[in-house]
Amino acid sequence: MTDWNSTDPNQAVDDAWAALEKEKRKLADLGKHWDEASTTVRAKDQSLEMKFDGRGELTDLTFNTSKYRELAPAQLASVIIETLRKGRVESQQKVSELMGTSSVPGLDLDGLTSGNVRPDEMINSLMGPMLEALNGFGVDIEPPKPENRDRETREHG
Repeated sequence: MTDWNSTDPNQAVDDAWAALEKEKRKLADLGKHWDEASTTVRAKDQSLEMKFDGRGELTDLTFNTSKYRELAPAQLASVIIETLRKGRVESQQKVSELMGTSSVPGLDLDGLTSGNVRPDEMINSLMGPMLEALNGFGVDIEPPKPENRDRETREHG
């Protein structure tokens, strides 16, 4: 963890840089996983199987037997949805295991990859302590606010 209020700002920057480099390597591994990994799950009744890519997106659906023809439409839909959810959960678990926990406070890679954390909020969380410390050194930097960014985007975008 970087202590931005440290008496040695150079060491704080070096520590932060090392931590971010570690996270950068994790993100590179994540990109490779997204490109190369897959997950295959079968329905409980073995009637179908689904294949997911490294991002957890469905890439293939195979009906293994003619059993699915005997299912009522609502029951078949339930089997499909249940298997789809199972596959996405397993895919996300693989990503979570790959990423582990972050050593950088405010960096929630699992939340980011699952879509539960907004990237702009994560950046503000990461940069906030550093910007506050810089303000303490007399460097006047105001952290970006999502609503300001949105307004600027509308005005200039």
